[in-house]
Order: sequence, then C-alpha cells, then structure tokens
Amino acid sequence: MTAQPSASAPGARMIELDREQSLKLLAGVSMGRVGFTHQALPVIRPVNHVVTDDGDIVIRTHAGAALLATASASEVVVYEADRIDEDTHTGWSVMVTGTASRVTEPQVLSRYHAELTPWINTEMEHVVLIRAELVTGYRLVR
Repeated sequence: MTAQPSASAPGARMIELDREQSLKLLAGVSMGRVGFTHQALPVIRPVNHVVTDDGDIVIRTHAGAALLATASASEVVVYEADRIDEDTHTGWSVMVTGTASRVTEPQVLSRYHAELTPWINTEMEHVVLIRAELVTGYRLVR
C-alpha cells in the first residue's frame, strides 16, 4: 500500500526549472526512459545515457531495436529522467524533446562507446543522439 499524505499536510509545490538546471540534474543520473512511436503506438524504454556538453542525450542500443528505425528517420522522441522520494513527495523530473539520429561517424562512435557502458549484457553497438530542442524540468519541494 502506498503511503498517502495526511489531509492536514500541505502538498509539495512544483517549481519550474530552467534549461541549465534541468540538464545539470539529468547529467547527474545515468538512467532514464526514451519515448517514441513504433508501429503507430507509443513506446517507452528504460536506457542509460550520457549528456553531451551541448545538452544532447546519447544512448546506445542494439541491432533490431525499434528505436533505430525512429532514429534513422530523424523522428521526434522524448527522454525523461527523475528522482522522486515517495515518502516526502519531493524530487525532480526532466524531459528532453528533440529529434533522434543515429551516430555513424567512426571517431564519434568510438568516443561514445568508451563513455557509455550499457547496463545489459548484450551487444549495444549502435549509438543514438537526441538533440535537446525542448528541455523542461520541475522540482517538487515542501
């Protein structure tokens, strides 16, 4: 059973974060969720990531992954990560919306293969970059 706040306890306030604050929080965690369209339906996949100096999101994936078709077509995706404390109802959430594209240049591929180790035990030879076009972030505070 999930803990419910008492009726007399004030709820958390939601504070909007700017782009810089949002990307800093995102860079401080290594896991999030990428959302995209596959066969005309929404799909969400947990993945680990790195944030580039430009604020773009880089993830690795495997051959045959549905995300590769989206990235090959440079379609719009969303990336989300958060840290929410269920007991205090505080934390933060950041979403990055932008186009996904496959990284194919050998030197850049090599760099991201070195920087980003996949969490799962399978060959993750493909790299996808999500261009951070729209960044929104919120902090929940008491």
